[in-house]
Amino acid sequence: MLAPSSLPPTVNPTKQDDPSSDQLARAFLQQLAQDERRRLKVGHRASSYDLDAEPMLDEADAVERIVVQDEINRPESAHVPVPADLAAVAVMLAQAIEAEPGLVRRLRREAPVVTLATHVVDLVEPVRVVAEKCLFRPNTKVMDLANGRARELSRRHAALFVCDGVSRDARPEKGNEVIGTALHVRIPIVGIAPDPKRQLPRDLMRSAEHRIGLPSLDQAGLALVVEAVVGSRPSREIDRDLLRMIDIADLPVAFRRATSPDACIEALERIVTAKADFLADGPALEELDGYGAAKTWGLAVAADLQGYRAGRLTWAQMDHRGLLLSGPPGVGKTSFARALAKSARVPLVATSVAEWNAADYLSGTLQAIRKVFAQAQAQAPCILFIDELDGISDRGQIRGEYVQYWTQIVNLFLELLAGVDERPGVVVVAATNHPERIDPAVKRAGRLDREIAIEKPDTTALARIFRHHLGSEILPDASMLPLALAARGMTGADAEAFVRRAKGTARRSGRAVTLDDLLAEIRQGRRPLSAVVRHRVAIHEAGHAVVSHTLSFGALMDLSLDDEGGQACLEFTRNGAVTLTELEAALASLLAGRIAEEIELGAGSIGASFGANSDLALATGIARDIELTYGLGFLGNIYLEHAATDMILIKGLMPAVAERLKRASDRARNILMEHRTALQAVARELEETGYLSGREIDRILASVGERAESEASASVGGDK
Repeated sequence: MLAPSSLPPTVNPTKQDDPSSDQLARAFLQQLAQDERRRLKVGHRASSYDLDAEPMLDEADAVERIVVQDEINRPESAHVPVPADLAAVAVMLAQAIEAEPGLVRRLRREAPVVTLATHVVDLVEPVRVVAEKCLFRPNTKVMDLANGRARELSRRHAALFVCDGVSRDARPEKGNEVIGTALHVRIPIVGIAPDPKRQLPRDLMRSAEHRIGLPSLDQAGLALVVEAVVGSRPSREIDRDLLRMIDIADLPVAFRRATSPDACIEALERIVTAKADFLADGPALEELDGYGAAKTWGLAVAADLQGYRAGRLTWAQMDHRGLLLSGPPGVGKTSFARALAKSARVPLVATSVAEWNAADYLSGTLQAIRKVFAQAQAQAPCILFIDELDGISDRGQIRGEYVQYWTQIVNLFLELLAGVDERPGVVVVAATNHPERIDPAVKRAGRLDREIAIEKPDTTALARIFRHHLGSEILPDASMLPLALAARGMTGADAEAFVRRAKGTARRSGRAVTLDDLLAEIRQGRRPLSAVVRHRVAIHEAGHAVVSHTLSFGALMDLSLDDEGGQACLEFTRNGAVTLTELEAALASLLAGRIAEEIELGAGSIGASFGANSDLALATGIARDIELTYGLGFLGNIYLEHAATDMILIKGLMPAVAERLKRASDRARNILMEHRTALQAVARELEETGYLSGREIDRILASVGERAESEASASVGGDK
């Protein structure tokens, strides 16, 4: 038995139902310690030797004789350690029972029907062991009804119905006959399952008078577990953030080598910290670039979760509780989840649909889904990150023999998502490369009702991403713009890979990393623009900038040159409020690149019409829409679907589109001739730097304008 100083031998019946007392937990632990002592004695007798009798092993094994003699001479320890996982389950089970007034007495004196939710399958077996040893009167024979042996029951028995939720029989339709027999005999019945409502017999759930669930391990409970394992209580508590992340399986690993209570706490902190993503190295969300609206959403969630942890916000007040994050591979969806958890200072519970589907049977997949939600609930507040969500099929697109299989998976996932009030503190972030494949019900209000697409990073964001991966010590004074321009159209994951490989090249050469190392990795043999082509492209992009600025059309974000050409980033949204004037400004701005080449170089290149997304293709599309679908052309108020039309077949349409494009070209030419100095200034600086932000373009144009006004004023003064 345990030392009297650590666990009392009896339970005060007047206090056993007091939820604030730990006496029931201590009594459970004492019962487990007594059972462990009996087990050790039996094991010792089975393995000991009579040194004076014929040896059981080879007489030559002198080392074994020394060990046996040492065991005989060693004084018996007053403390018997209880296995850490069983001790934890005993404490949690005692707390759950104490929360139900009178349940302890009823389990020992009456015939109550109780269901117990373990939430995760890993706890089912240890809960069964503790229940058999601690819940019922001494000498009670405990039988598991899941084995179907109800005919042998008598008033001397107590019954368990243990279901791990994995087998095919783990459903309400199974086991009702044996439950009926047990109810007739009038004995205590306890059903144990991760999710009793879905996994225990229907009649057991209908007759249950007490429905309880295992609570999370708290500070007081952990102290009792440590005391049961090493004999005394720790002098300090574990960090509360780490406490929420403890799995029962962590305890035996942490306590295996620990010899003192505080050493147990220290070992447990090391193990849990190692798996705590929110405490690991890596950037917080505030440090990341290229996430746009997702970053804004995430920072709001981080602030709300901190308020929720501090008690300033209730779960009902939090408006950001689910997000569907979409985007192409490599844009950093997983990194976003880690950074969000770090900013919010909460655990990250990460999973994927591929992990769920790793089970051989449907029941295993369903159990994996339940387990991860239960794990998140146990660690709340936390971020639950689900990757590859498109792996769960859209029920509207499922065909053939897999309809029933996938429908059950989708239905369970939807049910767990919808139970947002049942998982307070759990913010669900799901990621997918294919948002169009997601079942529409997943995105309904109350589930993942916010969808944000992460685009590939722009030039500025790429530059910051390269700097982040290089760190502050490598090329500290070098501009990252050449790298960002060379890598335009690539992702943050690509940038990380380029930096890693460039570092490896430099390391093997025994020198520091250079910009050339990085550019070589990015270009992979691709050549940069020649000086002649770079000059032409700079003029082309400058033409777009000058005309759009003059016509106040759209929002000019930046101009850039890269290894494949150039780009003028101009934001313009065609919506129902757009007028013909704005559309004509768009045409002039789109055609201004080729016109600028004609003015400065004498001829335009085919770059303006190189592909379906070229300047000329976009301008022709707008001109066609003006005539056919917007009701603003020579045909008047008419709308014709593009698929049902052919510009060549509609009389007068081709000349009308060509004339509209000609007028736009002439307008662009007049503007550029009038602002030729500005065109040349923007082109010159763009050619030198390779990148101009919207603010820098405004500065150049303003400077040219001020200089022109000054010269005009001086000219007027001279004439006088």
